[in-house]
Amino acid sequence: MNPGVLIISHGSRDTSWVAIVDEGVSELSLREELPVAVSFLELVDGRSIQDGIDTLERQDVTDILVIPLFVSSGSTHVDEIAYALGAKDEPEKETELARFRVTARIHYGSPVDDDPDIAVMAWDKLRELSINPTREMILLVGHGSAHAGFRQRWERGMSSLAERVCRVSGIAAADYALLNPDNVGDKVRHWRKQGYEVLVAPIFLSEGYFTKNAIPGKLEGLTYKYNGRTLLPHPLLPHWIAARVEEMLNNLRGGEGEPNR
Repeated sequence: MNPGVLIISHGSRDTSWVAIVDEGVSELSLREELPVAVSFLELVDGRSIQDGIDTLERQDVTDILVIPLFVSSGSTHVDEIAYALGAKDEPEKETELARFRVTARIHYGSPVDDDPDIAVMAWDKLRELSINPTREMILLVGHGSAHAGFRQRWERGMSSLAERVCRVSGIAAADYALLNPDNVGDKVRHWRKQGYEVLVAPIFLSEGYFTKNAIPGKLEGLTYKYNGRTLLPHPLLPHWIAARVEEMLNNLRGGEGEPNR
């Protein structure tokens, strides 16, 4: 057995977005030396998921540990990538993503969801806005999904993450809202009526249209605090990846889990 790591993110035409992911992964420190490839679902030439698979298999990797660098297991991309890698027989939602050419065994990991490291990252990016924690609440805002099943996963993950952020921060309360289906404005109005100052935290990996345009647009005319700072860059990203890889290696070598393919 010769394991390797394939980290998959969405991708962007914005080279700074890609650089942020690459920079975080460059700080990755694993307990043992493993081949690592960073790939993107779309928009990054020469860095496709197939390119990543090929890079690892050229190094004689027999078992690929896949780290989906996405915010939520409710993302349809997490589902379609799992299908295209052969980690599941059918996608839950129709996809145009074709099966990849892969010989190695695939072990498919979990996205960010409500991991404790992510709660710390979210609070670190928001803490500069806090002045009076006893009268403040944190509203996490995520992308969400209109598709049944996927939406519920978004809701479960964001609800649990809000609880973690509340404990880490010491702020009086925390809640979440989703852009899809949209309840961002309603949540801000609800908490303002309770007398709280609302600190809005975008739960996105990197800055872009949603953090710069969509979220501020949903909040127009409301009273809130927002700095638009996303989860990345942050020094805890490589720690999160390393922990996921270590867990998958332990399962693989301990025989506790079968490969997804």
